Amino acid sequence: MLARLEQNPSPLSETALRRDSHVLLILPKTAKSGPRPRVPHQKILQAALRRRGKKMENLAKAPVGADLPNGAFAVWMALDSGLSAFEQQTAVCKGLLQLLAENPQAITVGVFGTSEQRRRAAEIAVYAAWVNGVRLPQRKKKQDEKPLQRISLHGYRAADGFAAQHAQAQGNTLCRELTVLPPNELTPGAYRERIRKLARQYGWQREEYDLKKLRKMGAGAFVAVAQGSAGQDAAIVHLRYRHRKAKKTVALVGKGICFDTGGHNLKTARYMQGMHEDMNGSAVALGILLAATAAKLPVNIDCWMALAQNHLSPMAYKQNDVVTALNGTTIEIVHTDAEGRMVLSDTLTLAARAKPDLIIDFATLTGSMHTALGDRYSGVFATDSDLAQRAVAAGAASGERVCVFPMDDDYDPALDSAIADVKQCTLDGGADHILAARLLKRFTDGRPWIHMDLSGSSCKGGLGAVATDVTGFGVGWALRFLENMR
Repeated sequence: MLARLEQNPSPLSETALRRDSHVLLILPKTAKSGPRPRVPHQKILQAALRRRGKKMENLAKAPVGADLPNGAFAVWMALDSGLSAFEQQTAVCKGLLQLLAENPQAITVGVFGTSEQRRRAAEIAVYAAWVNGVRLPQRKKKQDEKPLQRISLHGYRAADGFAAQHAQAQGNTLCRELTVLPPNELTPGAYRERIRKLARQYGWQREEYDLKKLRKMGAGAFVAVAQGSAGQDAAIVHLRYRHRKAKKTVALVGKGICFDTGGHNLKTARYMQGMHEDMNGSAVALGILLAATAAKLPVNIDCWMALAQNHLSPMAYKQNDVVTALNGTTIEIVHTDAEGRMVLSDTLTLAARAKPDLIIDFATLTGSMHTALGDRYSGVFATDSDLAQRAVAAGAASGERVCVFPMDDDYDPALDSAIADVKQCTLDGGADHILAARLLKRFTDGRPWIHMDLSGSSCKGGLGAVATDVTGFGVGWALRFLENMR
């Protein structure tokens, strides 16, 4: 549950500050000689700056905190409107975290400056407070931290109560909550039950393709991975959101490997640690669907989630197997730890058969993307330059930054197989993120398509407005992208 928001368009006064014990004051960055807005407890701020050998203009680089006479704690910062969305979000998050570190039940946010400056500061601060004020699942015997209950905003009032930010916070929070769950709790079967409850709650149409049905359909790529798990609870789940004013339909496809051992090509302990997060792509797709539903976006959405585990067992697929995918393509298995592209292949085929205007898939797919970008960006591939440019623009606007990678035809010979239509991957490791995209493209039936390799799904210390290591990257990006498809 996100914190309750109270709005007051009047500027924050020292009298209003007596109510709460934790206060964030966001000033606009101003020129050295320019006029500065009057802010509460300015003498205390100036004294705090002098003690640190700083000046007012330094607030644009780092927030400053100090105790108020009534015992409250205040943080002052200046927001530079010339910075990128990501940089502005990071700056506000730094100030907010000084308050949240004390686990308050309520915070007061005051925004200052022109109407546009106050609007932008308020949007970022409210969203950051919502996503960082929740408590993600943990299983400690003693849990002292409690979620934030109330946000009191002064200086700006949004007529819709910041509906877009609230919807995005809901989707991002759902994504992160699912991603951090331990693998013994979020098995494919348990995941499917959670999705059933959400579908009932939000009125989504739901269809499940379990293993029995997928075998009968000939989805050999998905089944090859799923057959190694004792539970046999894997499935492809399809959810539908429809809006009466929608003119476009988008298919969201997510990789949902609830735990990845690597299969016969077993991961070492170092690389198996954290593999319960390999379902993050499906959580991103589900989070986008939830956020789009809450925001009532006039876009039709089909959400496809490939839910399985990659286990080691006598039934598990192995190197040199040849399997037949749902669209008839035969695939030579080269490495069993390249399971993501296998489950996505058949899921993309199902998504493409509905002939959407666009397919977007999300997956924590390759280590080579981490090598290329680290964990502060995610990589995207697109079927044309216009889609690629729109993807980058959505990243810049949302603060979830993406980098476009090439996907030229002349990469294909690396995947030539002597015994099948295509190899699953190579053992060389070079450009594996590009080869994976080239393989997946074969299953999109020529539809417009974007593939996001989620190297930014987890980043130590968070990214932008999100301070947790698991970032929910992709939800904000997709909402901004979908808004422009109306």
